[in-house]
Amino acid sequence: MSISSPGIGSGLDIGSLITQLVSAEGSSGTKRLSLREAEYQGDISAFGSLKGALTLFQTAIQELQDVADFQVRSASSSNKDIFTATADSTADVSQYGVEVVQLAQAHKLITTDGYADTDVVGGGTLTLTQGTDSFNVLVSATDTLTDVRDAINAATDNTGVAASIINVDDGLGGSEQKLIFTATSTGLDNAITITAVDDDLNDADALGLSRLVNANLVETAVALDGQIKVDNQLVSSNNNTFAGVIDGITISAKSVGAGETLRITQDRASVRSKIDTFIANYNGLVGTFNALGSYDSTTETGGILIGDSTLRGVQNLIRREIGSAVSGLTGSFSSLAELGITTDDTGKLSVDDETLNTALDNNFDDVGALFASTNGIANTLDTIMEGYIASDGIIESRTDGLQKSIENITEQREALNRRLTSLESRLLAQFTAMDALVSSLRNQSSFLTQQLANLPGAYQANKSN
Repeated sequence: MSISSPGIGSGLDIGSLITQLVSAEGSSGTKRLSLREAEYQGDISAFGSLKGALTLFQTAIQELQDVADFQVRSASSSNKDIFTATADSTADVSQYGVEVVQLAQAHKLITTDGYADTDVVGGGTLTLTQGTDSFNVLVSATDTLTDVRDAINAATDNTGVAASIINVDDGLGGSEQKLIFTATSTGLDNAITITAVDDDLNDADALGLSRLVNANLVETAVALDGQIKVDNQLVSSNNNTFAGVIDGITISAKSVGAGETLRITQDRASVRSKIDTFIANYNGLVGTFNALGSYDSTTETGGILIGDSTLRGVQNLIRREIGSAVSGLTGSFSSLAELGITTDDTGKLSVDDETLNTALDNNFDDVGALFASTNGIANTLDTIMEGYIASDGIIESRTDGLQKSIENITEQREALNRRLTSLESRLLAQFTAMDALVSSLRNQSSFLTQQLANLPGAYQANKSN
């Protein structure tokens, strides 16, 4: 209900009065809902921080979760200018003598005769062969050296021959063209053999298309296999890479040289780096635990998730696993403490470098078993992490619940607004009725005053004698 000028009858500012009454009624409810919503939003943010720290820790755990992570091998060359090498987990720890006898080389041929750019080569068919593979190029009687080059390079069944033209001095003050055939891959298997079916019916003379067969070409680079000796045993390859000569090892020849050594060792540095990352990420996780769940008596403030069961639960599970012994191991170690990794007064991990390095040097596989066995530290911790941070894990469930609570706050806020609107309408109706009543009473009072003043003998204070 509304009136055109509320308060005109009573003289009260009814609009302002109603606004103040409605505001007072809604203020506490609005503040309560806003405070609760802020708390829910803060919890969601806190769980996001927790999930991020757990995810980072899980990444470090997964680098130590597989036994293969502790079977990494490192291959080193005594002279990387002569050869380099890589090793996989199947390589045995050992060392070998290595000599690079010769480097692989690609075959290259060039025409003996020079051609003017308009000279025709001669018609027929060229057959280019590499190993057991070959392809044919049809040459017409009007084709120039350029046409032959383009036909070779464009052949869809080209076995690996690149043709090019160089322009050289002709000895008479001018220039001439020569055609070069280059194998695109090194090794004897890729040596180029060129034969012709010449339209002049002589396939071997130095005329017509026959000028492009091997007998009439100059060999500028001989096809060579790469060759190395490992412990004085000769090994060949059609390139400069030698894989499988030693199980798990790939050797790459760089230049000719003898008297070098290949060493295969356990990659202790790689594992130590992964353990250091594990420790650093755990300590970062402890920092997150403290920030979210601790109480500062000095400032009398606590973390957003102080007392929260989810935070307390994952914190206790991880701490227990970090400090527990792994059962069922037959090696030298069953706990992190035996590796020199212990918890300090702040709850973070510290490491005794000498103890850990000695363990890696002398009991490398046992360190791997401690982390990566079926019930080892890394696998157990990974299972714990997954239960909390998976898409259907505990943290996601808590976050979904908080989000629904926020949605419920929105609904409560809408209900409050509806109630306040109803209150405003009711107050307006009541004050309007009051205003009308006051106006009516004033009118009646004024009328009665006039009537009494008009009665005979009535005393009128302002009337002169």
